[in-house]
Amino acid sequence: MLGVDTTSLRIVDLTGAVRRFCFSCGDGLCNVFVPHATAGVAIIETGAGSDDDLVETLERLLPRDDRYRHAHGSAGHGADHVLPAIISPSVTLPVAAGEPQLGTWQSVVLVDLNRDNPRRSVRLSFLEG
Repeated sequence: MLGVDTTSLRIVDLTGAVRRFCFSCGDGLCNVFVPHATAGVAIIETGAGSDDDLVETLERLLPRDDRYRHAHGSAGHGADHVLPAIISPSVTLPVAAGEPQLGTWQSVVLVDLNRDNPRRSVRLSFLEG
């Protein structure tokens, strides 16, 4: 289980950790899962503005206001609980010879807009085959 602090980042690149985890695993599937009701995992290009574009898009789709029935926590916290329906809490990657088969510009990222809980766990698992 990886511990991730999202105090200063809403999108955290997990690609390096995933590569290290898979390094000695051979061929199979790597699953990346966040066991949280308010976070997700995505595969996107990072560093070219796509990560900021994703956050801005999610904030437009899930505005921080009082429209949500789930109303405890900070203003608009109900939006955080809708996020995993849009950004899945897991992704599964094919792995060949210990290398995740990501495209040239693809990165695995944790997406977390929740300001109420900056401590996240990420579970990595591997299925040989």
